[in-house]
Amino acid sequence: MTFVTADLPGIGGSYKETPTDFEVEEIPLYPCCGSGEHLYLWIEKSGISTSELISRLARRLHLKENDIGYAGLKDSRALTRQWLSIPAAKHSHLDHLHLDNVRILDTQRHTNKLRLGHLAGNRFSICLRQLNPGVAPQADAILAELHRCGVPNRFGEQRYGILGNSALLGHLLLTGDHQEFCRELLGDPQKIGHPGWKKAALAYRQQRLEDALNALPGAMRLEQRLIRDLLQGKNHQQAVYRLPKQRLRFFLSALQSRYFDQLLETRIGALGELKDGDIAYKHINGACFLVETAEQEQARADSFEISPTAPLFGHKVMLAQGEPGTAEAALLNRSNLTLDSWKPAPGLAMPGERRPLRVPLELPKIAGATDDSLTIEFALPKGSYATSVLAELMKTP
Repeated sequence: MTFVTADLPGIGGSYKETPTDFEVEEIPLYPCCGSGEHLYLWIEKSGISTSELISRLARRLHLKENDIGYAGLKDSRALTRQWLSIPAAKHSHLDHLHLDNVRILDTQRHTNKLRLGHLAGNRFSICLRQLNPGVAPQADAILAELHRCGVPNRFGEQRYGILGNSALLGHLLLTGDHQEFCRELLGDPQKIGHPGWKKAALAYRQQRLEDALNALPGAMRLEQRLIRDLLQGKNHQQAVYRLPKQRLRFFLSALQSRYFDQLLETRIGALGELKDGDIAYKHINGACFLVETAEQEQARADSFEISPTAPLFGHKVMLAQGEPGTAEAALLNRSNLTLDSWKPAPGLAMPGERRPLRVPLELPKIAGATDDSLTIEFALPKGSYATSVLAELMKTP
């Protein structure tokens, strides 16, 4: 990985030693109006993912998971505060609701269900530990440079799954190699630490499906479902497309992310520098436009009004022209894909979009320091990852 702040030495360290080392708070896109058929819950949680929280809430409130709205997914290894929405008719049920490591801090009424993406961004408070004394000035200099030039809008390794193969699974879906997809979904035994999972993956590769099913940990319901379908005589393609579409779309999204990160890396030294043929992103409203003459638009990029983009590939995405467009087309060609490849099956079409190569770092500051730790605070727009800021600060693997 290369860095925007490569000329500034990193401070090293570690984070997420405890959930409270990593705090995330949603910045709402709009205020609640105070009336309506939906009840918004301002929730604080730790040690539990948003998906698991929704599952638990649905069971306790006798709702379908789809009845619960959320704006963004939050990590389990963090202290997070976010809004969820439920039907207002369930308000009285909250009086007797208790979920471990979850607190409802506030409730408000609104006219519409909360939808994915309905947030402006997130505020972060992160404690870095195991630091050498006196690194605060280094950290401050890095934050100042990121505030000036922007944060690389990369997705990072957390997007690619515990074995790092989510993007590969997406590529196998697009190329129609369903047999290899099944092998990868069970995982490479050489990379698996959990003994039950490792045993199951090895048995699967030896075509001992019953043994693989029996060895799988109970939480691996996706893999269990796949093997049961194969045992019942379905072929690999049938078994794959019977998996939840939401999970399959996650793998396709991971592949989009991998390609975006690769294109970003080629421009890391000048993320704010426009080129003829770029598709530029307006930070005020998310609109995109073709840059015909970079020299005429560069002043807007210098003031952080606009930024160059790369694609999250899809069958409807607008590709750049000129040199940036050539790089985008070459990446697809090397992968034996076209834009039409992003429609592998009904319900799995990925339209694609443009994503800015950089995002603004808002309100960065060092909020506290000891001899061996720093607490830093900052805000990022929705869809951006704090790990990009931490990578620039720490500059460690």
